Order: sequence, then structure tokens, then C-alpha cells
Amino acid sequence: MMMNTLLPIPFRKTFTAFLLSCSLGAMAIQTTQAAEIEMSFQNLLQQERAWAGLQTKTLKVGDITWSYSEGGQAGKPIVILIHGLAGSRDNWNRVAHALTANYHVIIPDLPASGETKVPKEFDYSVPNVTEKLRRFIEAANLTGPAHIAGHSLGGSIAMLYAGQYPFETKSLFLIDAAGVYKSATTPYLKDPAQVKNMIVSKKGDFNYLMQQAMYSPPFIPKEIAQAQEKMMIGQVEETQKMVDQIIALNKLFTPDSFALLAKSIDAPTLILWGKQDKIINVEVAPELKSLLKNAQTPVILDNVGHMPILEADQLVVQQYLPFLSKIQAQKPATAPSP
Repeated sequence: MMMNTLLPIPFRKTFTAFLLSCSLGAMAIQTTQAAEIEMSFQNLLQQERAWAGLQTKTLKVGDITWSYSEGGQAGKPIVILIHGLAGSRDNWNRVAHALTANYHVIIPDLPASGETKVPKEFDYSVPNVTEKLRRFIEAANLTGPAHIAGHSLGGSIAMLYAGQYPFETKSLFLIDAAGVYKSATTPYLKDPAQVKNMIVSKKGDFNYLMQQAMYSPPFIPKEIAQAQEKMMIGQVEETQKMVDQIIALNKLFTPDSFALLAKSIDAPTLILWGKQDKIINVEVAPELKSLLKNAQTPVILDNVGHMPILEADQLVVQQYLPFLSKIQAQKPATAPSP
């Protein structure tokens, strides 16, 4: 589970200027003021993307209009970052900042999230979203195997992608990845229907989500939190449909069938987890490692919850960059001589 939480912006001047603008005048939010706050919130997102070296783009593929961030230079190694449930591409901005200098970075808004547009009766199941993601990658002319990173539900999508498209996957980075685990202990894993309690559908839900998803939620000014909550409430119908698909899938799949998927993955894999994750307990990380053919010992971050890419972005980068460099330095496998 993840959300599109905007933490204090990495560049202090921009963030301070925004706070100053919010503090001037009467703070009671009227209709006009609310519109101004929402516009400022969107401007902040755009500035954060620019700081990360990202541009916003759209691409229509079939009946889906994808919204995505792209950074770095074409021709450099491709890194595709996949966010989780109720999140958006902006969850990855801080990590992307460290990648765009040396990699071609693509971060799509998944269906049901962000600004990607899908038909009303879209199939939000993980297998269909994964297949549509592949069609998007093809349409974007992202040729050659890519490094795939997935957070939470995005981790499940990344694993399914790697299993279905092994020759298009150069490596995997799984962060607090969702799955069907034998060692699951949290309410959300034991009974996926509990995820419904984390959907932001009314005022006040955003604060509860923050408390569940993060070990030590940061201070977020009221105006930003309200804009964030409003945006998530506006996506509640799509989020609910995605959750319903997750519940249905968990009725079909067992830890054993999930293990079969994981065991089919050949890609070198880095696993990272927040030790205090309340959504997907950290004990599943070694279980996941045991299933994957080519996974390193999981990296466990203390005093971090379900959102390492926002709670501890620098620690995530410190693990991911050396991993990517090591994979890039490896010589590609060659076919055996006849």
C-alpha cells in the first residue's frame, strides 16, 4: 500500500516560499483560496519533478492515455520505476533525482492513479495492468532490457513483469513488495479486505493513512495535506476498483502459487524493506529472498515504515546506485557454442 505523499520539498527556498505564501492573509480557506492552494500544490509537484531532472509527458496506447515522467538521456540504461496502490509517479521523485544523470528514467502513473486516463470499465487486475505496462514500454520505444523497480503493489507488478518478460528485464529492485507470503502477519496481508480501511474517501482519512504507512510521518502543512487529501478523494472510485481486484486475486492465489511466480524470475534482484512496516511485515523479506534465484540478502532499514522511497530516500539511493553499477558492469550472457 502506498500513497502520493509530498514530503517537505528537497530544495528549501521553494518550499519556504510556498509556506510563506500560505501564511499571508487570512488562513480560512474559501473557494478561491482552495483553488489557489491546489494550483500551488501542483506547481510544487512540477518544480520537484524539474529538480529531479524529469519532464511530464503523455502517450496514448490503445484506450489508455498514460501520464509519465521521463528524465535522463535516451540511449543510457533504462530504469522503470513503478509506484504502489493509491500512489503516483511523484512518489519516486527523490530517488529519481539520483538516477537521471546516468540513466534513462521512466516513471508512469499506473491506471487508477495520478493522471493516467483509462476507460470506465477498465480491468485493474495486476496481470492486466502488467500487460498494459508492457504495451506502454513498447510504444515509448524503450528498447532493450530495463532495470525495473517496484514499491509495494508496484513490486508485485515488477515481479510479474520480470516473470513474463525475462529478456526485457535486466534487474529487479523490490521495495516492501506486495505478495502472498507464508510469513505474513499484518492485518492487511492476512485479510486483504482490510486494505479498504486505508482508502482515502473522506476528510481525515489522509492522516490515518500517513500513520499507517510511515514509521515517523513528517510534518506536512495543513494546506498541502488538504490538497493531497482532496486529490486522493477524487480518485476513490478507481482506487476502490483496484483494491477489489487485489482482494479477488488473493482469493485465487496462495503462498505456494505466488512462490512459483517468484521462482521463475531470473533477474538479479535487490530487496529492501522498512523494519517497522505495518502494511507488509519485514519478516516476509527473507522469505521472498529464498524464492528468487538471484537475490541479494535483503537490506532492512531501521526506523522506517512502508514508504522508504519517501521516508529514507537517501538510504534507498545508497543501496540502489551500487547495485545498478554492478549489474551494468556485468558482461551480457552469450549463447553457448554449438
